[in-house]
Parts: sequence; structure tokens; C-alpha cells
Amino acid sequence: MPILNWLTRDEDVKAAAKVPYRLLEEVPDLSFGDKYNGNMLIQGDNLEALKALLPFYAGQVKCIFIDPPYNTKSAFEQYDDNLEHTKWLAMMWPRLEILHELLSDDGSLWITIDDNEVHYLKVLCDEIFGRKNFITNAIWQKKHTRQNDARYFSDNHDHILVFAKEKERFSINLLPRTAEMDAGYKNLDNDPRGPWGSQPLQVKTPSQTGIYTITTPSGRQVDPPSGRSWGVSEERYSELVADNRIWFGKTGDNVPRVKKFLSEVQQGLTPVTIWPHEEVGHNQHAKTEAKKFNSVDVFSTPKPEKLMERILHIASNEGDLILDSFAGSGTTGAVAHKMKRKWIMVELGDHCKTHIAPRIRTAINGEDQGGVSASTNWKGGGGFRFYRLGENAFDENGQICADIRFPVLAAHIWFSETNTPWNGSDDSPAIGIHEGKAYALLYNGILGDKRPQGGNVLTSRTLKIIRDEISDVDPDFSGQLIVYGESSRLGDARLKAEHITFKQTPYGVKSR
Repeated sequence: MPILNWLTRDEDVKAAAKVPYRLLEEVPDLSFGDKYNGNMLIQGDNLEALKALLPFYAGQVKCIFIDPPYNTKSAFEQYDDNLEHTKWLAMMWPRLEILHELLSDDGSLWITIDDNEVHYLKVLCDEIFGRKNFITNAIWQKKHTRQNDARYFSDNHDHILVFAKEKERFSINLLPRTAEMDAGYKNLDNDPRGPWGSQPLQVKTPSQTGIYTITTPSGRQVDPPSGRSWGVSEERYSELVADNRIWFGKTGDNVPRVKKFLSEVQQGLTPVTIWPHEEVGHNQHAKTEAKKFNSVDVFSTPKPEKLMERILHIASNEGDLILDSFAGSGTTGAVAHKMKRKWIMVELGDHCKTHIAPRIRTAINGEDQGGVSASTNWKGGGGFRFYRLGENAFDENGQICADIRFPVLAAHIWFSETNTPWNGSDDSPAIGIHEGKAYALLYNGILGDKRPQGGNVLTSRTLKIIRDEISDVDPDFSGQLIVYGESSRLGDARLKAEHITFKQTPYGVKSR
């Protein structure tokens, strides 16, 4: 497969691995509402934030939407969009690489972009996600008026690139039918099967079995038009008549048509790749929505809530986890919240506090009745935690920092050993079982004993506690046990006999 080459490519493709793990520190004063439903608003560099999320959310995100800088050679107030092309590619590669890790196997990535970088971005995604996992390029009509002062063409659309993590496992939700679509179905003959529409019985491509004469209820004889035939055989036509599926008009004298009942129509619509502004909104809609939450500092290129509603409807279901690491004005989180999805948003600028947080608080309070509130029947509820990036979890030599908290260290160890996110308990040294192996961590006085001979050291006593807690989860467990701790008082022979691998902290803990 062809690859994209640029000046700093060799360094950039390794950049994600070199990003330090940083801790996420909650800012309680900026958190709001129910803090235990998993919603997160993170202020900080999105590359470092994505790396910090990996130990907890790798393979867990159902839908990722990002609206990265378009590299349009014009500076936006919130961030510098005037990036030289190589720097733009260098920015995107490691972020896409980590986003790929965060996606669930049945998840999808949606990226809005314009003509300046769309083709380069497609090639980057082909390489990271695999070209076979490309789904489509949808076109969104972002402007509803012609820009007559444009030098060449009025730029009225953006692209939405869609990639799956694993295309064979990815599926979509069909779009709902509209009232206008259903309005064409009537019940002119009071058929007990309900409303129906009619379709021509004749077809353009003739067949010999479809050429015969039909006698209408009024007695008129009707043949198919010249060069055509009826769409069914004479035998099948008789069956349709017997089933009251042929309509000859109210007088019984019209050319026959086939009845199709609304109950038999596919209740969802396959999405098309052209999204007009009448259906999903345009930039001015989005600016009006965003201005309600901060009349002074309006984000330059927000996305309308109806656009996000369509993406999340197609790509996710209630309870799924949604991620936006270029949160901008916070549209993704606001819509995900109203659609009863869990969400994580990351934004570097101060408007994370001054714009996004107030927007979500307003939605939680039920005060935001604009956007998609009516279509989602949103009344309020929920909450979120506000985070900032804290200290590095590892030093420059890749060693774990001495003051790291137990749950953070447990999550990193679990992720490094199993490549899966950790969702265990922060009050037990037994951190989990995975593929026939059990893992335990003796650290930070997890057993309430910080003496050198106490809870951070593997002894017969602490081993019994670990074994008992593993047994509570799996009474029949007999596999290998990997224990991280300050030191071990058990001899090599006993460790080998009991299938225990001991790894010393902090030296045995490596950044991934």
C-alpha cells in the first residue's frame, strides 16, 4: 500500500510511544452534577491526555469524533491553525495512532476536514487504520449561501471521513423515517393491514412470462405498454389479486398497481453520503447555539448539534462511550449527553472552563432546550468530572515516579501486562485475572501497613491475602501469579513452586 512521506516522518511515527504518561487530576470545583457516570472533561494537551486515558479506556470507545485544525493558513483565536504542512502531519499521526488504540473493535472514527488536508488525512488513516477499514467520505453542506467574494469557488462543504476499527465488526443504525415519508401512505380501501402506497405493476425490462392481458374490475382489458411487461407472472398476479394487493383505483378501472403496506417498509433509512444543511444544520446554526453559552468568545468553527446527532445516531447506542479530543465548543459532549451516551472531551484552551463546562452544566440543569433537546426529549440530568493533566507518571528513564497513587499505578501495570484497560478496585492488592494469569500490586500501604516488613512486601501473610481475594473471584484459579511489590521475603524455590513471578517496584514497572 502506498504511504505518505514527509520531512519528519521517521520521528513522527514513533512519537506516540515517546509521549509520557501523565496523571489526570480532578478539579472538584469545576466538576458538576453526578460525578460517577463516567463523563470526563479534560483541559490540557490532547496528545498527553489521550496517552493518560489509554490504561483505563483502551479498546473501550465506541465512537470517536474529532474536528482537528484544518490547516487553512489562517489563525483562529483559540489556536494557531497556520501550521506548515509537515507540522500538521506530525501533529495528526501520533494522535490518530492513540485514537486507534482507544477504539473498540466494533467502533468507528469520524473526522471533519476540508479540502486543504482531506486527501493527505485519508492516506494517514489508511496506513494507521488499514485501507480495508475505510467506510466512506460524507459531504456536509456547511454553508447555505453562496460566497460571491470568493476568488475561485464558494467553499460550501466539509468532508467527514469515516473509518472503522474492524470493518467486519462495525455496524450502523439506520436513520429514522420522517413524517413526510410516511404521509404518502393511505388506506383508501380500509384494508385491515393498515396504510399503504402503490407501485406500478409494469416494468421496463420485459419478460415473456409478464406479457398477458388483465381484466379490471370494471371489465376493461389492459395489456402492458409496448416494449414492457407486467412485473409478475400471470399465476403470481392471480395470487396478488386474491390477497387484495392489486389496486385499480376507486372506480376499478385504472391500470393495475401493486399495494405496499407501510408495515412492510424498512423502518430505517440507509444514510447517504450527501448531508444537506436542511437536515443537519450549518455553521450559522452552530454559532447561534454556541453563542448562548459565551456571547464574547464564540468559537470560530463550531459544529451544529444536528450534525453531531446524526453521527452519534448512526455510530452508537445509549450507554456507549464517545470521545472528542478536539472538543472546541463542546458540541460532541452536549449532544452525547442529551442522547444518553457517556462522553470524554479534551480541549487545551481556557474556553474548556469558560465555554464547554458552562454549556454542559446548562444541559445537565435542563436549561438548554435548543439544538437537539426537542428531538432527544432532553429534560436534564447527569454530570461530569473536570480534569487537568498532572505530573508525569514516569521519569525520563521510564521508571515509575515515587509518589504515584495506587489506582493509577495499578492501571498502568494492568495495561502494560494485558493491553486492556483496568476497571478493578482500588482497595485490593489483587488487581485482576486475565487469560489464565492473576496480577497483584503491593504498594502505598494498600493493606494498611506501610512498615518495611508490612503491606508493601510479599510475605507469607500478604500472599495469603492475595490468594484469598483471588479465590473470591475465581475459586478454581491455579494459574501463574504476577506480584509487584517493594520486595519479596519468599525464596526463589517457593516462588517457582507456587507459580509466582515477583517484580520489584519501581524498577519492574516500565512505561509502555
